[in-house]
Parts: sequence; structure tokens; C-alpha cells
Amino acid sequence: MFEKFQDHLAHTFPFLKDKKLLLAVSGGIDSMVMVHLFQKSQSKIAIAHCNFQLRGIESFDDENYVVTYADSNKISIHTTKFDTQTFADDYQLSIQVAARELRYHWFYELLETEKYDYILTAHHADDNLETFLINLSRGTGLDGLTGIPSQNDQVIRPLLIFNRTEIEQYAISNKITWREDSSNASDKYLRNKIRHDLVPLFKALNPNFLSSFQKTQSYLHESKVMADDAAIMVYQQVASEHENEIHFDIKKLKQLPNYTSYLYQWLKEFGFSAWDDIYELTNSQSGKQVFSSQFRLLKDRDFLIVVPINIENETQEFTIDKSQKEVNFPIKLSFCKVADTTHVSNSVIFVDEEKLQFPLTLRKWKTGDVFQPFGMQGQLKKLSKFFKDEKLSLIAKENTWLLCSENQIVWIVGYRQDERFKTEHTTKKILKIAVTP
Repeated sequence: MFEKFQDHLAHTFPFLKDKKLLLAVSGGIDSMVMVHLFQKSQSKIAIAHCNFQLRGIESFDDENYVVTYADSNKISIHTTKFDTQTFADDYQLSIQVAARELRYHWFYELLETEKYDYILTAHHADDNLETFLINLSRGTGLDGLTGIPSQNDQVIRPLLIFNRTEIEQYAISNKITWREDSSNASDKYLRNKIRHDLVPLFKALNPNFLSSFQKTQSYLHESKVMADDAAIMVYQQVASEHENEIHFDIKKLKQLPNYTSYLYQWLKEFGFSAWDDIYELTNSQSGKQVFSSQFRLLKDRDFLIVVPINIENETQEFTIDKSQKEVNFPIKLSFCKVADTTHVSNSVIFVDEEKLQFPLTLRKWKTGDVFQPFGMQGQLKKLSKFFKDEKLSLIAKENTWLLCSENQIVWIVGYRQDERFKTEHTTKKILKIAVTP
């Protein structure tokens, strides 16, 4: 097994050589074998051990065992304790999910503070099979069927090519001791039920089942890579990116065979889960939306638009004093006095400063807002009508700022100046206001 391990590192993870490696060690057989293999490889390693305080004295005995092993082998060690049950209760998580959240958050903290290069965990081929069956039982796509990745960012899993039997044989032949986790014998958790009841049935039907499964999963991974590549190529034809928005052309989208699969591939990274609602958006009326925790998907005329959820207080107003020369938030504006005017544009206006009442305010538009468009004499126009005439999307309207003097709109910033504040031949003080990059 050691020779196979060495070859695996050389071909799959050559970048680990001479790096500072942090090994996640529970004290169980898998992680203790991993430590032994890296020790024998003379790698630069340290150990990280989490005490989840879920098994009473057993948890503390595991911690003492790992600390003693590290000390006797002169390996640097980091330990921590978690109140896992309370964390799970507070955030309404399963114990397994809570433990995973806690340990990986701590691992990444250690990477940052202690300057390690990679985290290594002892997941093996049987773990991969169990994960596959768990995902299959719950319903999943290709992502869930391709199993545990050998590398995910700075997390490396170097034992995935080995099965449980190989690991046990290596431990016995090298006189490696380990701690038994009593919870592994319980069928309280789905993974244990699959491990104890389902996997043995498959192996009884086919003694080479695990090897066959690894080949099948390899084919699934290749299919996933092909699907990912296809999704990228089609994305370039259907989608366009605009600052913090992504626009999907619905007409082009519907020309694709099985376009819902592409939508899933593109949108899953944004945390969406209401897939039936998302697929119905293509035929919904404009303005319909679906939300994830941080993003929303909006149907706007001929497009589906992904945009971050605006957590800003929409009712907030920002004041601008007469002495200010620039504003940097929520948008960037500059103010300067000039001797004469040049051409008014969407990004630059000239106003009669004496017509202004300071402090000016910046705010979002509200229902009922009206202004007098530049060039129109004595006629007020509703902003809602102006936005409709300009064919502004819902998102564009939400992102529009109004520069106001008391209760009157001076400028729909970036779109149109108000006629009432324009300069005239009698104007003595000309103020230039511009949107700055």
C-alpha cells in the first residue's frame, strides 16, 4: 500500500512535495493510517484534532490518544473543542452537518493563521461509495453521483483510491493502533445503515463491486466534465453579463433542447432550489421573481436576470452639504462651480445653484414621484411613466438614484435633468454635477 500511495502522490498530487500539510486526525483507523503514510514519506505534517463532545468521556479519550501520539512522534498538533449539539440546535442543522461546518471553518482558520498549505482528510473508497448511495437515495444530479472530490480548493483526500480492507490490512501489518468510534456501530445515522446493511448486499452479489463502482463513477465524472464544458459553450451564446447582473435571453434559451438542464447547471451555484418555479419563469409575466438566500432570478420582458439581493435600506436618504465637492456613496458624484455650460448629457448636468435648497438629498424613487423633464415647459411627468417610456427593467429602476432639492427632483441620475433647475442667461452661479467613474 505504501508504494501505491507514493505513486498516487507523485502522479496526482505532485504539488504537495515540501508543502506544509495539516492532517485532520480523529484517532480512527483511517486517519491514523494516513498519518503513518505521510510520516513514512517524510512529509512536513501537523495534526488537527476536533473534540465534538458528542460521546462523553470517549471524545476526551480520543483527544488524549491523538495528543499523546503527536507528542511521542514529535508532530505539531492543534486541538479544539466544539459544543456541537448546541450549534446544531441553534442553527437547526443535523449533527453531521453541524460537525462538518465547525471543523472546516476551524481548518481554514488554521490554514490562515498557521500558514499551512493544504488540509488533508482520510476519506477512502468505501466512504465515496456510501456518499454516492446517500445522494442517490435522496435524489441528486450528476454532482451528487460523482462522489467525494479528491481535491476541493485546499482540501486534499489522498486515500480515495484505497478501500477499507486495504487500510485495515496496512494498519495491522504496520502495528498501527487506533481508536474505535462507538457511534459507528449505531444505525441511528443513514450512513451507518448503508454501511452495515446495504453495501454488504452489493458486495455479496458481486465481490468486485467496489472496483466496478469506481469505474462507473469515473465514467460519471467524465460525463460531468463533458456536461460542464457544454454548459460553458452554450452559456456564451445565451447569457450576457452586465456589472453585477447576468441576463439570459429567453428566446435563445427556449431554442435549446432540454433547456431546463442548462438553467440548473448555470443557476445552482447561486443557491436556488425552487427549480419548478424557476422553469415556469420562462413563461411567466414580466416582474415575476424567484429567490435564493443571496440572489434573485427575475423575469423581465425577454430576459431572465440574476442579480444579488439588495439588502440596502431602500428608504434611506443621503444628504449632500453645500460645501461638498464630491460624493462617494451610494454613488459617485462630483460638484464644481463653472463659468459657463457645455453640452448636457446623461452623466453631466448644469444647474442654477441659487435655485437649490441645501442640503440636497440622494434617494431611491417612490410611487407618485413626478418631475419636469429637461426641455418640457410646465409639464410634470410621473417617474413610473418615464421609466416605462425609457424601457427600464425592474432592476434598473430599483438601482436608479434621484438627486433632490427639498421635495423636488433635480436629476434622475444618469437619465434626465429636471427643467426647473436648468441654467438661464440670468444665472449667476452655475453648478456642474457629474457622475464620476
